[in-house]
Amino acid sequence: MSKSPIPNLLSIAGSDPGGGAGIQADLKTFAALGCYGMAVPSALTAQNTRGVGAIHLPPAEFVGQQIKMIFADIDVAAVKIGMVGSPEIATAIAEALRHHQSIPLVLDPVLVATSGADLGGDGVIAAMRASLFSLATIITPNLHEAARLANAPVPANRGEMESIARSLRGDQPAAWLIKGGHGEGATSDDVLFDGFAFHWFSAPRIQTRNTHGTGCALSSAISAYLAKGSSLPEAVSLAKAYLSAALAGADALDVGQGPGPIDHFAIWRNSEIR
Repeated sequence: MSKSPIPNLLSIAGSDPGGGAGIQADLKTFAALGCYGMAVPSALTAQNTRGVGAIHLPPAEFVGQQIKMIFADIDVAAVKIGMVGSPEIATAIAEALRHHQSIPLVLDPVLVATSGADLGGDGVIAAMRASLFSLATIITPNLHEAARLANAPVPANRGEMESIARSLRGDQPAAWLIKGGHGEGATSDDVLFDGFAFHWFSAPRIQTRNTHGTGCALSSAISAYLAKGSSLPEAVSLAKAYLSAALAGADALDVGQGPGPIDHFAIWRNSEIR
C-alpha cells in the first residue's frame, strides 16, 4: 500500500539567528507538522529577544535565483512568504513564483518585529501590493499590519475587523486572515474573509511572555495544512490549534531576556492536534 510523499514546503523569509521567528520558526513548524522544509532567506537580521540590531539584505537577483533553482529540481507543495526586505526583493520573489500559481501561497506581510523594529517601509508595502498580493492564496496580517496596509485605524472589535478584511481584499483573489492576537480580552479572535463569507476562529488567550514568532508559526502552519489537502478554513482552524499548543508550552523554554520563542514542538505532547 503506497503512502503519499511527505510535502515539500518552501519558506521565503528573514533569518532570525535566535531561532524564534523567520525561516528558523518556519522550518521548525514544517517539521513539527510532518513536512519537509526548505528556506530562501530574503533578509539577514542581527537580533535577539530584546530587539533587532541590524538588517542585511541579499541581492534581489540572488533571492530570485535561489527560488528558481528549487523549483527547477524539487516538487514544492506550498510556499510561505514572510519578511521580504525591500521592494526589489518583493518583485524578484513574485517573478520567480509567477509560473507556479497552482500551489498554495501564504503571505505573512511582516512589517514590524515583536520588539517593535520596523521591518517593512512604504516602498515594500507598495511592491507587495503590486506584485505579491495577486499571487497569494491567503494573506495574514495582524491588527496593526492590517491597519497599516489599509491606511486605517487599528480595528478594535469584530465589526471593524470584518470591515478592514473586506476593504483589503478588494478585487484581489487572495483570502485575508486578520489576526487578533494583539487585541484584548479573554480570547484571541481571528477572522478569515474569502470574498464570500467571514469565518471566525477563537481560542483562549494564553498568558506568556514567550510570543516571539507567533505570526511566522501560524502562517507556516497554514501552509503545511494546505499542502496536506485541508480546505482554507480547516487549515486556519488547525493552524490556530497548533499555535495555541505552542504558546501553552512556551514557558518551558528559557531563551533570552525579552519575549522568548514559542515551543514549536509542543504538538508532540498533544497528539490530538497532529
